[in-house]
Amino acid sequence: MTLKASLVQKIGNAIKEVARNKGSTWWYTPHMAAASRSIAERIPLVDLVLEVRDARIPLSSKCELIKNLSPSSRRIIILNKTDLANHIQLKEWLKYFEQQKCLVFGVNSHNKDKIKELLNFLRARVRELPKTGHGDKTITLMLVGIPNVGKSALANSLHQIGRISAAEKGRLKHAVVSPDPGETKNISGLKIASHPSIYVLDTPGVLPAEILDAEVCSNLALTGAIKDCLVGEVELAEYFLSIFNLSDEYKKWAKLSLSGADDSSELERRQKRQYLTDHTQDFIVNKVRRMLFEVVSSFNCNLEDEEIMLQLIKAEFAVLRDAFNLPPDSDDYVRKVAAKLLNLYRTGRLGHYTLDLVQVITKEV
Repeated sequence: MTLKASLVQKIGNAIKEVARNKGSTWWYTPHMAAASRSIAERIPLVDLVLEVRDARIPLSSKCELIKNLSPSSRRIIILNKTDLANHIQLKEWLKYFEQQKCLVFGVNSHNKDKIKELLNFLRARVRELPKTGHGDKTITLMLVGIPNVGKSALANSLHQIGRISAAEKGRLKHAVVSPDPGETKNISGLKIASHPSIYVLDTPGVLPAEILDAEVCSNLALTGAIKDCLVGEVELAEYFLSIFNLSDEYKKWAKLSLSGADDSSELERRQKRQYLTDHTQDFIVNKVRRMLFEVVSSFNCNLEDEEIMLQLIKAEFAVLRDAFNLPPDSDDYVRKVAAKLLNLYRTGRLGHYTLDLVQVITKEV
């Protein structure tokens, strides 16, 4: 068994154990159960259902709440966070969903041009809706999905771009956006177009009461749909590195290795507003990339072997402690390295990855 497979089982078992504990405050809480009922009650009342999925995990992030809603003109799959996914795999997924007769659109909720394209796409779908005889009918679209796929960010961007396009004035409303799953608590409506008036409903992220597939559990945890505390940051960082080490992403950083280390003085760093404690700054990120490239490139053993992969990951944690400028005598450096590494992965600073692969599809859309 490979290390990746072992970690998938370990992470999956940890999450399933939490799910079995019905009293857990971290899983299918009474709040999430109530949100699920509220969303289910509204689905028949809205004009279009926009199922938002994470483009990195197009199948793992499907919303079980609407699994019985067949692919039709009323259901549109929105693959969000396309900027974080592998671009080749993204094209394959879009093609796959189209072959399954699903309406699908890929978007980065922080890219204004993409939001404009999505808004035009939605307006076209609205024009295709059956006429009711009321020319001024208000159209409602409802965003649904699991936690942390970017529903609130998408709602805010559609609201902002839609108001600008309609030349409307007034105070902008905002849905709460957070990198942590489960922050949206209530269903809220935001206007995104006029003539006809179109409103989008932002809803809380909902998970099923139980997830049986260990790989789905692992993918949800790694991309941040499930709170890190359910699994542990170290285990998730190891899972990411087991994927990273077998990918080609690090090969893109060869030039960083040739450029050598950053030997800027402390004064020069301050003048450039560079601080050693901020792992998100470019000079730190480049140092992380360079060190990871050098470690993986020098490891010429069979990485399918579990013990060898563990040795490589241990070596990577050691160099990342230096890259993140953590004290060598820090007792908690492994967890700190893991937390910073996960942050860089989830924000796309360490490459583009799609965890669900089209080539191995065995599940329904």
